[in-house]
Amino acid sequence: MPAPDDAIEPPGPGRLVVCPTPIGNLADITLRVLDALRAADAIACEDTRRTRVLLDRYEISGKRLVSYHEHNERERAPQLLVRVQSGETVALVSDAGMPLVSDPGYTLVQACIAAGLPVEVLPGASSVITALVASGLPAERWRFVGFLPRRGTPAKRAELERITGEAAETLVAFESPARLVATLDRLAGIDAERPAAVCRELTKLHEEVRRGSVATLAAYYREHPPRGEIVLVVGARPLGARGRDDRADALLAMRTLVEAGARVRPAAGAIAKLTGVAANELYRAMTEGS
Repeated sequence: MPAPDDAIEPPGPGRLVVCPTPIGNLADITLRVLDALRAADAIACEDTRRTRVLLDRYEISGKRLVSYHEHNERERAPQLLVRVQSGETVALVSDAGMPLVSDPGYTLVQACIAAGLPVEVLPGASSVITALVASGLPAERWRFVGFLPRRGTPAKRAELERITGEAAETLVAFESPARLVATLDRLAGIDAERPAAVCRELTKLHEEVRRGSVATLAAYYREHPPRGEIVLVVGARPLGARGRDDRADALLAMRTLVEAGARVRPAAGAIAKLTGVAANELYRAMTEGS
């Protein structure tokens, strides 16, 4: 005898599937990701127009696309969470690469985990890993730092020096083509011979991987302004480069004092006594912005 209607259990929870998408070449998508997109009840995407191009390429139609980007993430995450709780499968994609890696998605993933809902992450294309391997630099120990701080204020310059000055492993970072030369110049000021690679437009028609010292790369791109998406890979600080470390540490301490209200010349004298770096060098670095 069938159970009465009020005894029918509600549907069980669905799941969130995190789907990496191609970083340029649309052929770089896995069969599992395509299966997940076909099976999804809704697709949360950074830009519905970009996702529609991918779906059309693989003849996936009739999908409910939900806009989910950095400006509406906190508003949309609860709505998508309700969908998963009601039994739907929601696929999460970004414009390119793995969601959450310098892209939206963290809020939704955290919400699903906190609610005890299944979260499945599929492997796939990644500009970070692609650039790391293409750089030819050591990949045993490396660190991804997202977008580098913009050059401008002393605090941001100090942060860039801190990130690169302390690195005992290969660094991978995103950088804007408009700021690439300035960043390479800043790195050259710390250590001109530091090895690096500029990986531009990966997997696309005009892909370029250029390797060399940061000084050499700065000179090249000063004459050949870069375009497109860039991943910058910087080699580890050379062992025994203690003198350069001293200067970077001293400049960081100097800027911290000045930002706290100290005058430049007295601060240079104090830091010089503590670190052994010449006071005149510190003073010039602060006043000339080098």
